[in-house]
Amino acid sequence: MQRDFPQAINPRVGLNRVGQGRHFLQIPGPSNVPDRVLRSIDFPTIDHRGPEFQQLGLKILEAIRPVFGTRNPVVIYPSSGTGAWEAALVNVLNPGDHVLMYEAGHFAALWKRLADRMGLKPEVMEGDWRQGVDANQIEDRLRQDTSHSIKAVCVVHNETSTGLTADIPAVRAALDNAKHPALLLVDTISSLGSVDFQHDEWGVDVTVSGSQKGLMLPPGIAFNAVSDKAIAASRSSVMSKSYWAWDEILVANEKGFWPSTPSTNLLYGLAEALDMLYEEGLDNVFRRHIRHAKATRAAVEAWGLEVLCQNPKGYSPVLTAVVMPQKPDGSHFDADALRRTALERFNMSLGTGLSKLAGWVFRIGHLGDFNDLSLLGTLAGVEMALQVNGVPIKQGGVQAAMNVLVNPTE
Repeated sequence: MQRDFPQAINPRVGLNRVGQGRHFLQIPGPSNVPDRVLRSIDFPTIDHRGPEFQQLGLKILEAIRPVFGTRNPVVIYPSSGTGAWEAALVNVLNPGDHVLMYEAGHFAALWKRLADRMGLKPEVMEGDWRQGVDANQIEDRLRQDTSHSIKAVCVVHNETSTGLTADIPAVRAALDNAKHPALLLVDTISSLGSVDFQHDEWGVDVTVSGSQKGLMLPPGIAFNAVSDKAIAASRSSVMSKSYWAWDEILVANEKGFWPSTPSTNLLYGLAEALDMLYEEGLDNVFRRHIRHAKATRAAVEAWGLEVLCQNPKGYSPVLTAVVMPQKPDGSHFDADALRRTALERFNMSLGTGLSKLAGWVFRIGHLGDFNDLSLLGTLAGVEMALQVNGVPIKQGGVQAAMNVLVNPTE
């Protein structure tokens, strides 16, 4: 049998644009992977049942805990973050369980859809995508649930579609004030390693995360940080599961192994990424992200544009979602045309507007392996793309960002 093969299977589109330098990947994740991490992933694969891997496994399983702010186990899967969503639900719930899910953005809506498909009964609290999670609404609903039919509350910590960060301690207080026993499940896929998070201190039962954002890795590793209460719930859960089940993984992890094949080379990268975070210091990492977000908002304001987030307490340190201005006919300038210009003219990728934000919002990622000059290059690219597309803006956005970076305490 004669087989016809394509000319090029891996054309590396967007990465080798002649004469345009290194590609600026300024979407809100996957984020740029540092050269140190890339070089670590490039190490030869080893036996995942051997003593060398065992030492790596033990070190990683211990070193990942402070990033989550926990002393409890962190379960690691070869998976995207979506797998971590599913793992969180199947391990602590039962078929038909009532789950309260607060929707303040696109990814909360996707988590709800996953819960539907799994046979759970999600109740959606529809929040304002420009204001974020309202813990008072959650408390009011939990007080009404006198029979405690709600078994879990699910919240996204940093909503990547909107650029809003939720106040998780306030959500925890809502459960406590209502004296409600529901489990608290939190998605930190776009915040972990970039925004302070305290799994233990904030009383979270399952923290969901992924490798491709603040942890500065390619996609492919997912996490569940688990409380004692969550582990106890998992022992009585009868949801169908095998690959996602915590019990076998936790037993194998005690000796540094996994019951199935782990993503060995990505774990090399995770070890290096954790070293980088601890070398900089987690508090310094968090301050850096806050500073870059403040500088980005200063640029947007100087341009005369609007940040999507209207709640200053919820400004995300990870990304800034920007609203395109309106034309005289009431329609918005085309955000996707702007993104196309940024890519084709300046070799930079910006985040698209998702679901109901499509076409009139674009997102600037400023997370992970990122510094002041990276931010200024990004903002210069945005300002030029706005000008090329005829979007009416004021000059001086990059200078406004520079003023914040030079005088960070002002």
